[in-house]
Amino acid sequence: MLYPVTLTVYAASAVLALLAGFYAWRDRLIDDRLLLVAAVLEVALLVQAVVVLVNVGEVTGDGAEKATFAAYGLTLPLIPPAVAFLAIKEKTRWSMGVIVAGAFAVAVMTGRLQQIWDLGG
Repeated sequence: MLYPVTLTVYAASAVLALLAGFYAWRDRLIDDRLLLVAAVLEVALLVQAVVVLVNVGEVTGDGAEKATFAAYGLTLPLIPPAVAFLAIKEKTRWSMGVIVAGAFAVAVMTGRLQQIWDLGG
């Protein structure tokens, strides 16, 4: 895997989670700033998905590890648009909690992708 892409995903996830947490604390709704951070995270996840698809054959281990690697890589780009859509539709403080949970899920799943990749290296 590409460490710069992984670090970018971690950083964007952290910024998104912290910003959404701040918005929840201040009882604010989603705005363009939060959507921009989610878009940056989405671009990084799309790059990561391409890297995963190109390198899925190089993952060592049983078929379960390859399946997990491919599934995580392909489903990660679906999370930011889903949580942003939910935050737009939900007009309460809890919408920011959904974004925080989504950003945390992206970071955890990216960490697992990196672990699977490092097993073969």
